[in-house]
Amino acid sequence: MEQEQDLFQVSLSTTSSSAAPQPGRRPICENCTRPNPVCICHKLPAQPIEITTQIIILHHPHEAQHKLSTTPILTKCLTNTTALVGRRLRRGNSPLLDQSPPSAIYLFPSTQTSPAVNLSQLRDKDTPKVLIVFDATWKHAKEMVSASEGYLGKFAKRVCLDFDENEIGGSIYDSDLILRKEPFGGCVSTMEAVARTLRVLEPNGPEIEAGLIGVLREMVRLQASFLKPMKPRPKLLKKQKKKKVENECGS
Repeated sequence: MEQEQDLFQVSLSTTSSSAAPQPGRRPICENCTRPNPVCICHKLPAQPIEITTQIIILHHPHEAQHKLSTTPILTKCLTNTTALVGRRLRRGNSPLLDQSPPSAIYLFPSTQTSPAVNLSQLRDKDTPKVLIVFDATWKHAKEMVSASEGYLGKFAKRVCLDFDENEIGGSIYDSDLILRKEPFGGCVSTMEAVARTLRVLEPNGPEIEAGLIGVLREMVRLQASFLKPMKPRPKLLKKQKKKKVENECGS
């Protein structure tokens, strides 16, 4: 069993990139900290978008090394966004969370043992001021949530996006750009989950969502030119073919 790593706060927006690259390593953009061929700076806002929601992202150590991780981009796009690297949340990790903010939510799908309120069902009076997100593979994210619930359950509400477990997961696209498969419909990247949530929480939510999704689309488009897209599952192809036939018959 891996020894638990101490969680620490990081400023991803100031990740060191000025050091000379190692031999054989691609040059890294000093601003977006991505390799120059997939630099995303032209899509980033000139200044981080002002939001009233405080966002805490727990970033799994393995995911922090993944080339498609969206957490570093989120910290570039939004104010009030803090990334923590670790495997669980507990007292001492975040001064903000240690205050037990009564209006906090953590975003994760519902289960039989841990039900969640749909984001669309939140009432205006319950509009949270603190959003907690877990960034990892779904296997690791489940472990992180389970390890953190004893702490979060004292003050935060579990909230999920509207989803359907009968739907096959893919990406935000109805196209071939499926670079990372999700287990079922409603499971999306961290950046898209934050974008959808801010659409509901922020006064100018639709504009914020559109901006973040625009950055995400460009990030995936650039990455797709260097990675071989993952083939959709056979079940998904069969479902798409059936839907196409139904549409043709109905027209």
